[in-house]
Amino acid sequence: MSESDHDRTESDPELPGDVREEAERLTRLARNSVDDGAAAAYREGRDELLAEHGFVARVRDDKVGETLVCYPEEWVEDGVVQIERIEDTDRAAEISLEGPGDPENWDAVDEHNRELVAAVRSEHGEVHAETAAAFADFIGNHYAKRVEDATEREVEVFLTEYFPRNAWPSEEQREHAERSVRLLREAASD
Repeated sequence: MSESDHDRTESDPELPGDVREEAERLTRLARNSVDDGAAAAYREGRDELLAEHGFVARVRDDKVGETLVCYPEEWVEDGVVQIERIEDTDRAAEISLEGPGDPENWDAVDEHNRELVAAVRSEHGEVHAETAAAFADFIGNHYAKRVEDATEREVEVFLTEYFPRNAWPSEEQREHAERSVRLLREAASD
């Protein structure tokens, strides 16, 4: 192990916190993008950012959901982690892409989501806005997330469980629910 490895502490990790946060943000944007070109651009930006710090990314999907894993690039050959090259597993960074967002920042998340609902109301009318507002309530209150950070699983839970039981939607809202959520998430990328 090099001297710099010994000198590194929890407060001074190999992959800086701001880089981890940006890698997570770009990964979430790629996952939630409705445009394949934009999704590819987000992934490319993430990969370039991590490469500047000597890391590569992969998204692992298992029973608990998706996790962004950032590996030191010297561990990886032809896209596969070489177990024999791993000396210190703490060098890798794992970031859950499922579950709660930032409950400490709920007010800002809620304000952001409400602005997007207003944009949907202005652009697409009341039917879509009512469903968008219900989704903003759901994703903000249950997950403390911005609407664009919702996972596909969370959208599915909203559409199949929360929306029919808790939003008292009209027949027209039910018919257009998926489109309304899509319009809301698209408003975030405008």
